[in-house]
Amino acid sequence: MIKGQKTGEGKATLKWNVEVRVKGGGVHSQAEAIRHGLSRALAEFDPENRGELKDLGFLKRDPRAKERRKFGLKKARKAPQWSKR
Repeated sequence: MIKGQKTGEGKATLKWNVEVRVKGGGVHSQAEAIRHGLSRALAEFDPENRGELKDLGFLKRDPRAKERRKFGLKKARKAPQWSKR
């Protein structure tokens, strides 16, 4: 459960034992990725749960990605120090 997250207490009363491996990102992003993957699996397993999972926002993917580094810059947006004279 992610802190501050609404609890989905619906029809899905089956208990599952799941082992998950996640790489990359931070702890919160990994938790969201696990939640997203499990929600997609549950929606595929039992299509009746899809509406409830969608209402809770568990089927949404975070589209943000790391911005690429541009040539001439030190990082994606960080430019070298500029001197007027």
